[in-house]
Amino acid sequence: MSYGIYVGRDLTLDGNAWLAGYGDEPSSHWLEITPSTKNKLGKSITVGVSESADMPGKRIKIPQAPYTYRFISVNYSYYKGVPAPITNGGLNEHGVAVRDIWSTSRPELIEMTPMTQAGLNYSDLARLVLERAKTAKEGVVLIGSLIAEYGESSYGGNSHLIADANEAWVVIQFSGGQGLWAAERLGSKSIRVSRPGYIENIPVDDPGNKNFLYSPNLVSFCKEKGWYSTGTFNVNKILGDGKGRWEGVKWMENSLQSMIVEGKKISFKEIVWALRTSKLTGDTAGYGQIVPLLKKSYSTSRFLWHAPIGAIASTFSPVFIGQDHVPSEFARHRYLTAGEAHRFMDNRKIENGEIDSVSLVSQEIESSRSAVMECKRLLYLILQDPDRYKSEVSEVFEKREIELFGSTRELLKLVDILLTQDQLDLAEKAMTYFSNNELRIGLNLIMSLSDSIEKRLRFLGKPKASEPRKFDQIW
Repeated sequence: MSYGIYVGRDLTLDGNAWLAGYGDEPSSHWLEITPSTKNKLGKSITVGVSESADMPGKRIKIPQAPYTYRFISVNYSYYKGVPAPITNGGLNEHGVAVRDIWSTSRPELIEMTPMTQAGLNYSDLARLVLERAKTAKEGVVLIGSLIAEYGESSYGGNSHLIADANEAWVVIQFSGGQGLWAAERLGSKSIRVSRPGYIENIPVDDPGNKNFLYSPNLVSFCKEKGWYSTGTFNVNKILGDGKGRWEGVKWMENSLQSMIVEGKKISFKEIVWALRTSKLTGDTAGYGQIVPLLKKSYSTSRFLWHAPIGAIASTFSPVFIGQDHVPSEFARHRYLTAGEAHRFMDNRKIENGEIDSVSLVSQEIESSRSAVMECKRLLYLILQDPDRYKSEVSEVFEKREIELFGSTRELLKLVDILLTQDQLDLAEKAMTYFSNNELRIGLNLIMSLSDSIEKRLRFLGKPKASEPRKFDQIW
């Protein structure tokens, strides 16, 4: 399902907007930096879903752009049969950030989706926005044009939060195979939480309204179906689940708004809290991501904050667009990766023609620690006695992150000086060293906390439970 938060720049302590959230899938997750690429004329890419997806379809090829931008993303290996690797978004070199969040369509739309549906799936759309868009609005227009030309492959409905330094857009894509979509602009004074993504009233009597975009057939199709005649066009009631804002969304939006009412500006600390609170974050959270949407002159020093799983059991560290690699510990491992249960690291399988029996994960990566696995270990240790250990771990993480926030700002000052003097190579080395070192420091801290809690659980004892424990979550 996933979770996304946008806070406009006028409401923040630093004067930059924030886009944050987590992916909500149980399969493996890994961090990746994809380089910019000049593509050969006539190159194509394969998009969509196959006949084995939960909502089946057929894969198609579409033209690749002549040039694709550099971006950071988190990929994962399975969701509802959508072909891997899958992504919920990330950050590109132009400062466009994307968060993909589930948003169900009304049952009739899901039912009418053809079993031979063809077109881009939700991950394809997120990835192509990162590859091709220079602004958030460009990303919205791109999604609309891609759906119009090639169609969309749905798993029941979806949404995206697309943001840059100036604005953000919520984009909802609907099931049904009709190319239906709608988008709402969020400005500098906006707070929006998505889980699921939602849009309510669209002023369809004002088609030139700068705050809304939607497919040309959106209103006419709903009229044909008898779902709308005149008056207020409420997207969620007409085409969605009709529930409006879910309880968790209300709670978080109201919590952030109350800070503003009290005269407080929202800082990095509050954004981290919004992803770490156990009311919203537990075992389903696949990773955490926070993007400061900065107005910068140098694309290479743009960055995001990454946590390997939900932030309640992992700590955030910075990852820069310009660094040349990420540590092996944060790359793709076999742990929780779909399909790895029947694979081996043995080339004899290839020689015998059993290609699907050979793992795609290298031995170099697999022999390193797995950040996701180590964070999951900490989470399950905390859950054995959350009253004792949850606040203890959060306090340690918060102390580290506030200090790291300051040292990251100092590093960026150094990087800007190097870039001003055209010392790109030195700037990239500085960012790579700093990020990889801090990612590993965070991982070492997680492992130390796990060892400590495990020893105390053995010595002090732990509450008995016959079923898996969980936090008291709203969703």
